[in-house]
Amino acid sequence: MKKSELLRVSFALLFVAIITFSIHQFRTTSSSSADFPVRTLGSSEKLIDVDISEGSAGSEIAKQLFLLGIIESSESFFKVAVTDARASRIAPGIHQLNKEISAKQALEQLLDATRIPNLIKIFEGAWNVEIFKMLEKNGFSPADIQKSINQVQLPNGFTSLEGILFPAQYSFTKETTADEAINSMINRFTVQAENLALSSDPKLSAQELIIVASIIQAEGNTQDFSKISRVIRNRLKIGMPLQMDSTVHYLKKVRGSVFLSTQSTLLKSPFNTYRNYGLPPAPIGNPGLDAIKAAINPVDGDWLFFITVAPGDTRFTSNITEFNQWKVLYTKNRKAGVFN
Repeated sequence: MKKSELLRVSFALLFVAIITFSIHQFRTTSSSSADFPVRTLGSSEKLIDVDISEGSAGSEIAKQLFLLGIIESSESFFKVAVTDARASRIAPGIHQLNKEISAKQALEQLLDATRIPNLIKIFEGAWNVEIFKMLEKNGFSPADIQKSINQVQLPNGFTSLEGILFPAQYSFTKETTADEAINSMINRFTVQAENLALSSDPKLSAQELIIVASIIQAEGNTQDFSKISRVIRNRLKIGMPLQMDSTVHYLKKVRGSVFLSTQSTLLKSPFNTYRNYGLPPAPIGNPGLDAIKAAINPVDGDWLFFITVAPGDTRFTSNITEFNQWKVLYTKNRKAGVFN
């Protein structure tokens, strides 16, 4: 992407800029720690666009706020930020702030997702087709989206666009093209992959890790991710079919169902991990940061089976007899409407 383009991307939840505040740098920005008083904000006030660049240092943010007339001194912002752990979650992208506000108000506004214009939220595990529909709803034409898909350049080692559109919050201007929007998601994924040393796994390629992460994302809750990752690794190691319901749900494009019929497990497709050994040929969604980390670092364990017998109650075992007993409980709970 060219530096001159007007694309503005903001990531407010899953991935944020790491901000380091330097006292020395703040002191060179303004001569005092003077601070505007906390004031009541008017609904008709003109808002100032603050463009936080990816990777911006805290001193750079403070200087920008000071020069735009938002805060009275950069040191005042520093004093607030160093005592508030949330300051490390300031996201890159456009933020709309009031002028002449206190440093505390400035920090609160930088952390307020409602102040990010034209917000598009890509949820963790979203399918590409769902992401493209979101883009359409936000003014991008289907023809331009398809053109971008056809000519997109994938990162080295990847053969599928599915899985590498990083889930986050994005803010696009009216001038943003579909190509720029899609490439911004790929670029965010690429940065994350480099930060996690995704290509350093001795057993799985970077794309295979994302395939694993996409299954993890679809199969369970965050607290169970590392265990699900271990189940997948254990099954791959012994040549056991993964038999993951999520891969068939992806094939059928079905969401919100915990039930998978026997007939569905017989569908002929390389994505059906009931019929095929090993991983599916591509990711089954776009995994978030936690799922990717779990794919890279599974917890130790000998589990081969897991099942959610009730919402919030996922059980893991290496014993098929115990697993079958849990399946009976799951069936009972499903018929009783526990999952509704």
